[in-house]
Amino acid sequence: MCGIALIVSGIRIDLSSVVPDFTPPTPQSEQLLLCVDDIEAALWRRGPDSLGRQKVFLCSKLSSSALERDILCLIEGEGDTQRGLHHYTETFDCISSANGVPSEIVNDYYISKSVSELHFIGATLQLRGISPITQPLADTHGNILVYNGEIFGGIHVSSDSNDTEILMQSLAQCCLCNSHQHTRTCKSSGKGQNSVPELLSMIKGPWALIYWQGSSRTVWFGRDALGRRSLLVHWPTSEDSRLLLSSVSSPSSRDTSSDFGDEGGSSELNFWEELSCGVYSISMGASGMDGYLAGEVKKHQWTDPMLRELIKWERTSIEPNPEELRISRIKISGPMQGSILLPSQRVLIALRESVIRRTTLNTIFEAVTSDNRQDGRVPVAVLFSGGLDSMILAALLNECLDPIYEIDLLNVSFDGQSAPDRISARAGVKELKRIAPLRRWKLVEIDAELSKLPLETKHVMSLINPAKTYMDLNIGIALWLAAGGDGWVYEGIGSDGYEECQRVQYKSESKILLVGSGADEQCAGYGRHKTKYRHGSWLVLHEEMKLDMQRIWKRNLGRDDRCIADNGKEARFPFLDEDVIRVLLDIPLWEIADLDQPSGIGDKKILREVAKLLGIIEAAILPKRAIQFGSRIARESNRKNFGSNRAANQASAGSAVIYRPPS
Repeated sequence: MCGIALIVSGIRIDLSSVVPDFTPPTPQSEQLLLCVDDIEAALWRRGPDSLGRQKVFLCSKLSSSALERDILCLIEGEGDTQRGLHHYTETFDCISSANGVPSEIVNDYYISKSVSELHFIGATLQLRGISPITQPLADTHGNILVYNGEIFGGIHVSSDSNDTEILMQSLAQCCLCNSHQHTRTCKSSGKGQNSVPELLSMIKGPWALIYWQGSSRTVWFGRDALGRRSLLVHWPTSEDSRLLLSSVSSPSSRDTSSDFGDEGGSSELNFWEELSCGVYSISMGASGMDGYLAGEVKKHQWTDPMLRELIKWERTSIEPNPEELRISRIKISGPMQGSILLPSQRVLIALRESVIRRTTLNTIFEAVTSDNRQDGRVPVAVLFSGGLDSMILAALLNECLDPIYEIDLLNVSFDGQSAPDRISARAGVKELKRIAPLRRWKLVEIDAELSKLPLETKHVMSLINPAKTYMDLNIGIALWLAAGGDGWVYEGIGSDGYEECQRVQYKSESKILLVGSGADEQCAGYGRHKTKYRHGSWLVLHEEMKLDMQRIWKRNLGRDDRCIADNGKEARFPFLDEDVIRVLLDIPLWEIADLDQPSGIGDKKILREVAKLLGIIEAAILPKRAIQFGSRIARESNRKNFGSNRAANQASAGSAVIYRPPS
């Protein structure tokens, strides 16, 4: 993982099938808003092990009789596998053109001077596989792949293999069809081949991908059905006619010259948008009479029935009858009775498997960390507030890792030791030490002052783009600082675990960060869930939760992935594992939450029961607290930008836009 990008220029892109009333702009020779170096710089600062580039040049080949059309293709590119080295060769001697522009006749064919370019960029932070790789990957068939993701199921990846290499091999075996209806129109002579959408529908785990299928002259791109990996898109406009895809926005594609809070704007603010989840293709067609190549963007349906059901997010049992609700509220304790699993036990099993999949130490881990193995360090940490979700993840991580390894718990505060998340984190560590006394837990206390972060704030603004509210920025800063892992730890043993200990500087080197995203959306953890329930019904609550899950890719995950990955870390979301979601949907809603009960009991009821099964008692009754409030960055932001919390509330600061485009 780390980051991917594609810049498509010189091709007339038709978006009419995905963007209503779209008129393809004429490809331009000059681009003003963003250059390739900006995107490469944004990917390079993520700290990849390697960064590479591949280019595909295309030009049309038209017979003098205009009866035959074809596309000539040249692929070239060079990267370097060593961290810190970054150089490429770029040479292409463009040949001629036809139909009103300079051209050259070769064997009775006009060769167009209008050369189109597909520029693939891949930055790799390698977490799997024995041999180092550099993206983009290219094979002998002219296929090119840049991949940002992990494969946890659907396609077999052995412990010493690399996800991207395995996926490349699988994609090369796909048929050349541009539709999931390939069984009737397959152009391949082989049998039993998957189409590209079919193969991608099989993957379990987070991913974003760009793939050039050389034989069919087709670009495939997309992100997983939940949107757990960021992929931004710039659709062609009259200002910039290129198609651009990137894991992250570069600072130059939005105005960062103004101070934080300035409502002046830039027309570049809306340059990027989050690519909606799915698989897309662009098949390159021969040029028209103007000499330009053409390509139509198509969006494909997921072909896996179970995945389609997951996306619908429908629950069979939504509204209980009085007897079902009464039984659900009876406290059940003690060992299991017979072979019937309680709902909380089913969720615990699914979550444990999810954490195992995301924290299994692959061969490359052992090679990279062999020097650190003796002192117990391991490349896995937890974004930690001491609240319910992070405590469950920490306890499960403890079960999945050998006790010789220490675990970093990353906690950020904008109010020193007084922030609610700092207080609950310290209490949480005590509870973790009680249930796992052999584990060395490291609470990494990351202290920050918003007033001392002007440059960092502007940088995070580029990371959250296209998100643009104060709430997005507050969350982004907190996540960015936490993922950086640059803070303080206590060494020594005090009576309460802290007093009489020495506080020393420490930087977490963990490359994998477990994050609790998805727990509130699936288990009714937000205040608005209770409001919807009280003013509506069980069905209204279900619809609100469904809405949250179906928009989490746009509201949360892309932003969070970009902020965390900027530190050379990979965010992994155990609560958003496909099997965990399926198990939660199979459980009646009244077992998931009971919002007639007080806060800390009925909200996220199922996860509170899971926590108790893990031996977590105190954190199991903590109320929900979002990171922007628990870390107190929201309070500091309100004071800085609105004068006070009261003024901020009156201005609806949480949804207020930081920049507004000029009218």
